[in-house]
Parts: sequence; C-alpha cells; structure tokens
Amino acid sequence: MEGYRRTECVHCEGELIWKDDVIVLPNVLSGPEPNEDLNDDIKADYQEARSIAVKSPRGAAALLRLCLQKLCAQLGQPGKDINKDIAALVKTGLPVDIQRALDVVRVVGNQAVHPGELDIKDDIETVGALFELLNAIADDMLTQPKKREALFARLPQGARDAIAKRDGKP
Repeated sequence: MEGYRRTECVHCEGELIWKDDVIVLPNVLSGPEPNEDLNDDIKADYQEARSIAVKSPRGAAALLRLCLQKLCAQLGQPGKDINKDIAALVKTGLPVDIQRALDVVRVVGNQAVHPGELDIKDDIETVGALFELLNAIADDMLTQPKKREALFARLPQGARDAIAKRDGKP
C-alpha cells in the first residue's frame, strides 16, 4: 500500500503504522487529560480533539473551540456567541489573563475553520498549548471556586452567618 509503512516502538516494542509521516495506528493521544470539572459533553469533545491532534491539529483546534463555547455555557453564558460570552464574563470581573486565554482558544479555533492569517494545519505545538489553556481556564473558573466553597462550607455555621451579616447578605 503506497505511502504506508510499519515500524516498531522503541519503548513498548508495539507496532506502529504510518501513512507518510503521520502515525495512523495505534491512535496516539496528544495533550493532557481534560479537567475533571468540565461537563461530560465537553470532556467527550476534548478527548476527540486529543485523538486527532497529531493527525489534524486544525481539526483539534476547531474541536477545542467548540469545547470553549460549551464551557461558556457551563459558566452560565448563552453559549451562542463566544465573543459576547467572554465580554459578559469580563463584566463580572474575569481576570485579564483568563480573558486572554479564552480569546486565544477562540481566535485560534476560529482560524482553524476559516481562512485567515493563522495556519495551524501542521502546528501541533499550538494545539498542545490550547489543551493546556482550556484546562487552565477550567481550573480557574470551575475547580478553584469549588475548592474554596468546600473549605468555606467547613466553617462553623455561626461563623458563616456572621460573615453573611457582615457582607449584608441573607
């Protein structure tokens, strides 16, 4: 079969099948595991992006953009227009570094499916950074608040009531 070749992995001694310069079997996952606090449908899209990142960085970037859109919905935004969702999050006090991370995933993902100045067809390094950014956003927006809330919930009820009274909250 033209363009295909077989090699052996030097680490596990397993078989690799290549099509030109891309491993087609076994399926190589790229990028870190998804943040556990992402909704299951986001994790599924994220895992799909991991499964194609080596073969199609552009496809993976587009899927990560979809993950970002769904993450905006998980964060209470409509999830229809990522740019508007990010603007709404900024108005609620979103830190600048997280806003920029959101915009990086948004813009690179957009460029993956629309012709433009950025061409990531063979740019696995940029896609790897997108995986990390999406997880960092989820950690900052989901995981850390959950951890802080769990710690606050461990305070005695009297202390929590006094804090609520101090802050003018019922």
